[in-house]
Amino acid sequence: MKNMIETAVDKTILVSVDPYRTRVMLLENGVPVEFSMEKREEGRLVGNIYKGRVQNVLPGMFAAFIDINAEKNAFLYAGDVKEGSPLLEGEQIDGKLTPSMVCSIIKPGSDIMVQVVKEPIGTKGARVSTQISLPGRMLVFMPTVDFTGVSKRITNEAERKRLKALVSGLLPEGTGVIVRTAAEGVDDDMIRQELNSLIDEWEHIERRFRTGRSASLIHKEDSLIFRTVRDAFGADVRELAVNDREAFELIKSLIDEPLRGRITLREGPDLFESCGAEQAIDEALARKVWLKSGAYIVIDRTEALTSIDVNTGKYVGKVSLDRTIVDTNREAAVEIARQLRLRDIGGIVIIDFIDMADELDRKAVLDTLTEALRRDSTKTVVLGMTRLGLVEVTRKKLGPGISHEIQSACPYCGGTGRVLSAETVALRLRAELLRRIVALPEGAGVLIKANPAVIELLGRHSEEEYSITPELGRRIIRTEADPMLHIEEFSIKNI
Repeated sequence: MKNMIETAVDKTILVSVDPYRTRVMLLENGVPVEFSMEKREEGRLVGNIYKGRVQNVLPGMFAAFIDINAEKNAFLYAGDVKEGSPLLEGEQIDGKLTPSMVCSIIKPGSDIMVQVVKEPIGTKGARVSTQISLPGRMLVFMPTVDFTGVSKRITNEAERKRLKALVSGLLPEGTGVIVRTAAEGVDDDMIRQELNSLIDEWEHIERRFRTGRSASLIHKEDSLIFRTVRDAFGADVRELAVNDREAFELIKSLIDEPLRGRITLREGPDLFESCGAEQAIDEALARKVWLKSGAYIVIDRTEALTSIDVNTGKYVGKVSLDRTIVDTNREAAVEIARQLRLRDIGGIVIIDFIDMADELDRKAVLDTLTEALRRDSTKTVVLGMTRLGLVEVTRKKLGPGISHEIQSACPYCGGTGRVLSAETVALRLRAELLRRIVALPEGAGVLIKANPAVIELLGRHSEEEYSITPELGRRIIRTEADPMLHIEEFSIKNI
């Protein structure tokens, strides 16, 4: 069976800067796979640390709502509050803190240090935690957790032991660290220097918490450019191309000398366009995604989950129906993995593959999906396939995704994707007209304004209407088609 996933990965990062926003696209083998955007006037909340003020506590939900000076109060699950958080100083309880214990300790009006772990989505405020993490290029320092870990992508056992022993000897008591993949092969001094810098940063944050006012920002997460250099740019990236000279110089200053030669300046407005990134963004906003074979997938997002349906479309295959179905499902699995990354879809994902009777065929499709998701830097878990071809996937959710960043809810349909038909609106207009006609004096009339499609329907049925309701024929009824009116809008005025 043909391998649908390329093993060798050529990575390129595009950074596009304009007066309104900064955009970053990751390409693998020339194909756009991950997209991030930061608007100049907004920025993101995830990673920000606040001196929050407890607004209210809901013991029945094991939760508290925290004022962080945002549009909506942040949500804090009591199970995310750990010993050693500033709120709990002097009120420690022996043994593990349970959510119910935390709810008895947290009091409205108290101050607490929290970090945003999920962006606000829809009607929900940001989710926060008292487990603080400060990411660097090679390390993630966790001042409130006693834990030392090493990235699973570092597979050399001797290197893992070296790194773990190094950071363990440098950590203050009661703190923790995760060694990132970028630390592999780096000398001790550079790692020690970064850890000391993160420890100093934490001390500054603690000082701001003690002296700052309630419901205020005490540490802001780095900008998108800083995060890109910190988290994504490494020895496995062939090129980082940027269209802005100031950003180019900034990125060069953040990169170690051996990698600076991989940063290129491509001035001009067409950086994304020339690499197919603009087209990929447009496609990522579409509900239907066509595959090269002629098959397609349909992606529907709801508040609870994302459903993805696989269809053969124009693809008819060459060998047999079973082979056509398996090939379509495997091609779709690869594209679905890319779309999850590109659209930054998080939470529960239900994939409806085309039904397959053979267990080996189902396993082949599931293996293809699992392998395609290995490149995803966001934690993703494939939970298996049912006999109906349904696959449940969970992907860590940090924000609302690309559609929220680029699109807004339709002011006409209210986000449903549907509007009333012209026939339905015409019937509603008719009912309102009949109510108004009864109260009109003899010889009076009305002026009806509506969308042209509705007016056309009224005119088409006017003769039949007058025979059914003769009183309409005894009134002056004028109509005016207004193409600027929404299909559901109309007005009736006395004349």
